[in-house]
Amino acid sequence: MDDQKAVVEGAARLTVLNPVGFPPKITRKQAARRLDSLDGKIIYLVDCRFDDSIELLKQVKDWFAEKMPRVETRMISLTNYYGHDDPLTWETIKQNGDAAIVGVGHCSTCAPAVTTHAITLENKYGVPTVALHTDIFDKVVRSTARVGGLPGLDCVFVPQPVMGKSAAELRGYVQGKDPVSGRPVMQQVVEALTQGLGADSSIPADRSTPRACEPDTEDNLRAMFEKNRWTDFLPIVLPTPERVAAMLAHTKRKPDEVVGRMQPTANRGLWEYTVEKVAVNAVMAGAKPEYFPLILALAHAQVSARGSTSSSAAAMVVVNGPIRNELGMNCGIGAMGPYNHANATIGRAFGLLSQNLQGGSVPGETFMGSQGNNLAYNSVTFAENEERSPWTPLHVQKGFDAKDSVVSVFYGCRSQTFGLGLRETFWREHVRDMLTGIDMTTAPCLLLDPITARQFIDRGRFDSKEKLIRFLWETARMPAARYWDMQLVQNYIYPRATCGEEPQATKLKAAPDELINTFQEEDFNVVVVGGESNGYWSMMGARYRTSVKVDEWR
Repeated sequence: MDDQKAVVEGAARLTVLNPVGFPPKITRKQAARRLDSLDGKIIYLVDCRFDDSIELLKQVKDWFAEKMPRVETRMISLTNYYGHDDPLTWETIKQNGDAAIVGVGHCSTCAPAVTTHAITLENKYGVPTVALHTDIFDKVVRSTARVGGLPGLDCVFVPQPVMGKSAAELRGYVQGKDPVSGRPVMQQVVEALTQGLGADSSIPADRSTPRACEPDTEDNLRAMFEKNRWTDFLPIVLPTPERVAAMLAHTKRKPDEVVGRMQPTANRGLWEYTVEKVAVNAVMAGAKPEYFPLILALAHAQVSARGSTSSSAAAMVVVNGPIRNELGMNCGIGAMGPYNHANATIGRAFGLLSQNLQGGSVPGETFMGSQGNNLAYNSVTFAENEERSPWTPLHVQKGFDAKDSVVSVFYGCRSQTFGLGLRETFWREHVRDMLTGIDMTTAPCLLLDPITARQFIDRGRFDSKEKLIRFLWETARMPAARYWDMQLVQNYIYPRATCGEEPQATKLKAAPDELINTFQEEDFNVVVVGGESNGYWSMMGARYRTSVKVDEWR
């Protein structure tokens, strides 16, 4: 035992650089003054319009009618999607009410949004407010409140889920106990509006991130990186100063130059990161130094490959232009993995830099994807097969010159349909069936082997991507009643339609059996990739986010 201890104590100690970004600056906000009593007061119940939130609030309204009849409650719904600020609603509450209950935060994006709305009502409008959430988002809500400058925001929790529960079950939630505190839900709601719940209101004084970790043995450092969840739990290359310097040698940008800002989802706080911080994560992923300008361009896109959405999304990265060949990227057989070093490690670097530079991606805290997504390991990274494509490459469609080296980021990758070639007689119907398998809130991106791309020209005379996209848009249709009944459509599209946003507002006017377009034409994309071993192809539900010119980061 003593001999083993001596070996450990004598092991070489390494210095490695810290991969974490720089936290946002927090500005403390002031909560509204609490009410002396709710007797005779008007309380607004604010429906965030997500997954049956209003059904739970109806039970809150019934509780007040039964238990505190001298309290007047008024139900009001946000005028748009829950992620939008709603000054009109807040002003209505301020002018006509005394307090507010906002809810229900019960997904990875609506819980931070509900928290932010409550902070806005408290601080900007002076309305005492309590936010209702489900218990699984306790840590998410607390971190959002801290970043929002009001860590002591009063929040009350009910069990998860709310969606699909009967009135009796939701009544049980309201009349029962908060799963987080163990205290009666409505007792806490009343206390929150009259005296406050006394939540921790401290804000960390030190918001810095050290440049380097404490020197230690290689084994201990690897264990520490995993303990801190700085890895994807695959083996990493330790980011020593020498390795990071080799990466930095492939860009003219200064190590301390800010590349961008990122957060797991809206309202969680934008973390900042520098060229050197991106290099640290690129080393960890096993990327070669010559890949670094492309990885910097990806970081500058400021799109997280580790988004916290409970729908478990992943990113997709498409590379165009001369850099494909410079780095030896694969656009042919096996392009989408796992057979190419550049494809694999560039995509992995995107994932690692996303989780570390945005302040974390920890299940239950900064990542709430219910099932997770295996595609997130390398973010489906590949090059477009421009040489074998019969059409204009993606980056040219996005406004770049053909000679530019460009990286494009898509997000979603939760739904995918798959086929082989195009049959002579019913190929249009087969395409229509495939389109119904893509979730309505993302967008179809066609990933075509060159064989299938040419078949689309032979069968449909689509000699340009634009003609093919027009056909896809016209084909993706379904009865209006069926479209509006989809839960994702109800959550994210219906609110926009009701406030007049087009073309959703026009779709909302359609008769129940009228066929309507399920996607917008500009949201379709087509990418040619594959080595022509057969005409296999797929549609990926992946929304285009942005493109970045790589040459600017060399």
